[in-house]
Amino acid sequence: MAKPGYRLALLATVLALLVVLLGAYTRLTHAGLGCPDWPGCYGFIAVPSSEAQLAHAQAHFPEHPVEAQKGWSEMVHRYCAGSLALLVGLLAIQAWRYHGRDGQPFRLVLMLLGVIVAQAAFGMWTVTLKLWPQVVTTHLLGGFTTLSLLMLLSLRLSGAWARLPGVSPRLRRWALLSLALVIGQIALGGWVSSNYAAMACTDFPLCQGQWLPDADFANAFHLAQHIGPNYLGGHLDSEARTAIHLAHRAGACALSLVLLALAWQLRAEGLGRLALAVVAALGLQVLLGISNVVLHLPLVVAVAHNAGGAILLMTLVGVNYRLRGVPGFGAVAARLTWRPHLPVLGSGK
Repeated sequence: MAKPGYRLALLATVLALLVVLLGAYTRLTHAGLGCPDWPGCYGFIAVPSSEAQLAHAQAHFPEHPVEAQKGWSEMVHRYCAGSLALLVGLLAIQAWRYHGRDGQPFRLVLMLLGVIVAQAAFGMWTVTLKLWPQVVTTHLLGGFTTLSLLMLLSLRLSGAWARLPGVSPRLRRWALLSLALVIGQIALGGWVSSNYAAMACTDFPLCQGQWLPDADFANAFHLAQHIGPNYLGGHLDSEARTAIHLAHRAGACALSLVLLALAWQLRAEGLGRLALAVVAALGLQVLLGISNVVLHLPLVVAVAHNAGGAILLMTLVGVNYRLRGVPGFGAVAARLTWRPHLPVLGSGK
């Protein structure tokens, strides 16, 4: 039976996914600075449109002429993120109200609230620091973290997705490793996006017609880029961007092998549906990643690739949740079922 707050948590999860996709759309359409200030847009709550508003924008932001389409892309993203923050606030109030009830999450909701506050700060810094790649990537990871925590909260409140008892510790370790690698691959994808390295390789499986083209890995992951310049379009040279792209491809290959191994182990332990979910999410993401390169980064496919990453992450969160089981269940079950010292009725022993 679902606990109080389940529907609200589910609604927040769906909205968090939408916010992640809107963030991807904003980055991919180069609208990250569509509004050069925060939280408004040229000092207004919406994109300026009247003659007086446009004159105000020109006077106060002469280096950033108003581009209505980019401005609205940014503001719709902010409106949805603000709505999500309100929903998480309502979840926090509800968690406080039902605090102490059996199975009612409290610390998880407080963690969510903290992440949302941090996300607001990074959203501001994304604009004020002019798309500094470190901040943009961290902001992206924060969005995926929010989505994961909301999904976990929904699972805990649903009462429908029972945790599986008696799962082998080895399988749980593989699931945790898989989740960690998915998070790492999402971070790499964020670094690709924030440094505009998606089209550093325009062919597949080769890159620039070679297996190992010239790549500058030292500068590709140089995390001390200066604050101040406008990073719209990226500042790294071609070889550094190639290195980032190749690292993302290598990470995808390693992650694919680990997830296939996880799926095999899930199936071996009789969890075929979970195995199928992992393989399906992985296959979709790989297909979208290859399509991005072969089709030269069409907007629809690029946004879908971000959605695929979210689906893969949510799948691994769900798998890990199901595999956690009941603490100590294995030992208790062994004591209850393995009792060779007891006499067998009717055996005469």
